[in-house]
Amino acid sequence: MSDILIPNFGESITAATVAAWHKHSGDPVAKGDTLVTLETDKVSTDLEADESGVLEILVPEGAEAPIGAVLGRISTAAGAAAAPEKEEAPVPPEPEKTAAPETREEPASPPPPPADESPEQKPEKETSAPEQAPAGKNGKSDKKTAPRFIRKPMSPLRRTIAARLVEAQHQAAILTTFNECDMSAVMELRKQFNAAYRERYGTKLGFMSFFIKAAVKALQEVPQVNARIDGTDIVENLYYDISVAIGTDKGLVVPVLRDCDRKTLPELELELAALAEKAHGGSLSMQDLQGGCFTISNGGTYGSLLSTPILNPPQSGILGMHAIQERPVVRDGRIVARPMMYLALSYDHRLVDGKQAVQFLIAVKNAVENPVFEL
Repeated sequence: MSDILIPNFGESITAATVAAWHKHSGDPVAKGDTLVTLETDKVSTDLEADESGVLEILVPEGAEAPIGAVLGRISTAAGAAAAPEKEEAPVPPEPEKTAAPETREEPASPPPPPADESPEQKPEKETSAPEQAPAGKNGKSDKKTAPRFIRKPMSPLRRTIAARLVEAQHQAAILTTFNECDMSAVMELRKQFNAAYRERYGTKLGFMSFFIKAAVKALQEVPQVNARIDGTDIVENLYYDISVAIGTDKGLVVPVLRDCDRKTLPELELELAALAEKAHGGSLSMQDLQGGCFTISNGGTYGSLLSTPILNPPQSGILGMHAIQERPVVRDGRIVARPMMYLALSYDHRLVDGKQAVQFLIAVKNAVENPVFEL
């Protein structure tokens, strides 16, 4: 018999919630089967069976338990892990023979009575139909019997997201500045190199890698955005670890790409794809989520045209990308259509002045409109 324990997720995590059991008590499980999904205030992860046997669940779904607690057990007694015996196929009935009434088997349920059968001839036991809602006016069902809402507890991850957003609003002087950029050059590069990228690296050339490199360039030009307030001190970061917001079914997670100033576009794309896969699979580690100095959030993937992103504490800046739309712009005195994207920089005004925020956005805009990054 082996115990299923809540693993140690990191020093700051003391408990986890059982989000879902993927097996039931008494079910046979094989080594490697996914047994349970755990959620903490930072990550969500799945636990697999480390051996074959029969599952016994001790902590139900929705319950919270401390790190190291026993969630269940796998019994490895002889024969316990064997697959359930297959049910024998029913033997088809033999052709009806003339036999005494007492030897004939009764049907599983009484046949329906003929239409002209009198009430006295109906079987004594009848299957009752589901109770109908009382009819209201015009013979329609009374909708008051239908539920008006569903109440369920917030997951630990959602509670943490909510708390951090409120904390950011309360502790920082958040202001947002806007600009826009012409995506023509980047879109042309993607059109030109996408096929070669897929063949060589096994991944597409996306927009995010261009914006990561553009953000690094802007952080280098405006170092105030790459800083944070710690008490009465200003801590200026000398590295460029960029957090990228990824939406999942369980909420928003923000994994970190390390040393983005030293990486090429394909390296960033491959690392981002790996983090996105881990995020959607619920396998991000604490290391994946810690240490970012600036965040990029792409609401354009959901069709957002404009937004005011909220800071990711203790960072002092977050760049919001948005949907690309063809809009009329003036080029060389002529009105032409160009694929344009609105950019939004939310920043901590205690540390970053409006002038520096504008300079940062212009640096991003110039880097995207005139890409010179290593392909």
